[in-house]
Amino acid sequence: MNATELAHAFANPPSSPTVAGFVPSEHIRRLNMTVDVDRLRAAALAVMDTAEDIGDGFHIRNVTRRPGQEAPGPEDLSGRYWMRNSEYTEEPHDPLVDESAYSEIYPEFHNTYVAEVIDELRARMPIGRARLLGKASYNCNSWHRDPEPRIHIPIVTNPGALFVINHHVTHLPADGSVYFTDTRAYHTALNGGAEERLSLVAAIALPATDL
Repeated sequence: MNATELAHAFANPPSSPTVAGFVPSEHIRRLNMTVDVDRLRAAALAVMDTAEDIGDGFHIRNVTRRPGQEAPGPEDLSGRYWMRNSEYTEEPHDPLVDESAYSEIYPEFHNTYVAEVIDELRARMPIGRARLLGKASYNCNSWHRDPEPRIHIPIVTNPGALFVINHHVTHLPADGSVYFTDTRAYHTALNGGAEERLSLVAAIALPATDL
């Protein structure tokens, strides 16, 4: 960088207001569907005290289940994902999950707005595991990929909560929007804000493949 380039950089600081909004990419886009985020927030927060704390600042409350299942097991909380090790070799983690098996909603969500949202999603696409996912402040998920795309509905968020997918970074406002995220690409969610982030995340029940 020469003196002219340095002077130009100082004279043209980066824009900061734009990073507080949503910027789409080929792997993440806003759907033509909205929810009543106030109703969804009230229904979700009413059950998050029973969420599973699986470490690393991750709190999970399963919404859908396999028929007759009384409580979620480890494979229901997580499921198959892939990461690259320090040698850049891709490795599978956790069992592969058949998303199409999660056909029931846990009874405690019956007659709640969470169930209404799941029903509305199912009218549009096959939905498997649906989970309420909480992420602690100043915290980040692993850099990984999943077997199937996911639907994301932000419920509680802040401008420091960001979604990164194939190196595209954006914020997902909790304004009632519903997002398609092709999490078959490498991605992470990070919460760089001071408040916990909470989202409803539903897997699209594509045929299970161990790719």
